Amino acid sequence: MNPIARRWRAWWLARHPLSDNWTLTQGNIYIVPTRAGFVYALTLMVMLLASINYQLNLGYVLTFLLAGSGLMSMHLTHRTLRGLTLHLRPPQPVFAGEAAPLEIVVHSAGRRSHGIGLCVQEEGVPYDEVPWVWIDVPAAGQATAHLSFVPPARGLHAVPVLRAETRYPFGLFRAWTLWRPASQVLAYPAPERPAAALPPAHAVGGEALQSRASEGGELEGVRAYQRGDTLRRIVWKKVARAGELVSRDTRIATQQELWLDYQGTQLPDPEARLSRLAAWVLAAERAGIAHGLRLPGVELPPDQGEPHQRAALRALALWAPAR
Repeated sequence: MNPIARRWRAWWLARHPLSDNWTLTQGNIYIVPTRAGFVYALTLMVMLLASINYQLNLGYVLTFLLAGSGLMSMHLTHRTLRGLTLHLRPPQPVFAGEAAPLEIVVHSAGRRSHGIGLCVQEEGVPYDEVPWVWIDVPAAGQATAHLSFVPPARGLHAVPVLRAETRYPFGLFRAWTLWRPASQVLAYPAPERPAAALPPAHAVGGEALQSRASEGGELEGVRAYQRGDTLRRIVWKKVARAGELVSRDTRIATQQELWLDYQGTQLPDPEARLSRLAAWVLAAERAGIAHGLRLPGVELPPDQGEPHQRAALRALALWAPAR
């Protein structure tokens, strides 16, 4: 895009405030004839000249009837969008390079609206190459459209400009609006593939822990059965041999902590280090290992679970090196 077009686009978009709810009114809907509309107008002009030249009364009637239909089509096209409300639901975080889904709810407080198209209007993408999603909105109801865009790098990304358009009913006119959502999409660092092996875990308090296996392949950490223990924790092989109920003692597993350290990735590129740490966070969570995260200026204590994973990935996404 040349500098003049870029400045024009920036000025144009500055007229639209940031909002996750966009109500279409007379002031934010634009309408122009389509190619079919220009051909239609040219045809009417030829019919009018022919009627004048040959003094055809029926030609006048047909020409003005079609012209009136065209003007009514312009009104109906504009009316299809007017009164609709667009709402963007909060977008979920994704990994950099993956498509970020956008869920848009289109609500009509009155009449039914046909042929509503929505798309992501990214800078530099020609109009003819934009993928569209088309929906019909029921009267006094709502319809949902699913769009997406790809964040190129980690961090917070503004949702691109969205476009709603219709050519209903005859395709002679194109009415559209531009919408600038206020939401942002958080992009986590793309995990390293294939992921490197996890660093070794350490015992809490510096005590060396050993996971010993019994002859039957079960952990040796057992204790007497206590009321409330689940059937999964009962060591059935020991029950069969000893004739008494014993349960696994899981305290041994919870005493191990894994620290995922920025300095321990042993990679020269900062972004590659963050990608490796992201892969380690996912691997540690899948393995059920309590893990902490150390970045320059940031430290998350060891924990596990989905909230801890989200916090660690968010820290990786928003971390910036000191200058």
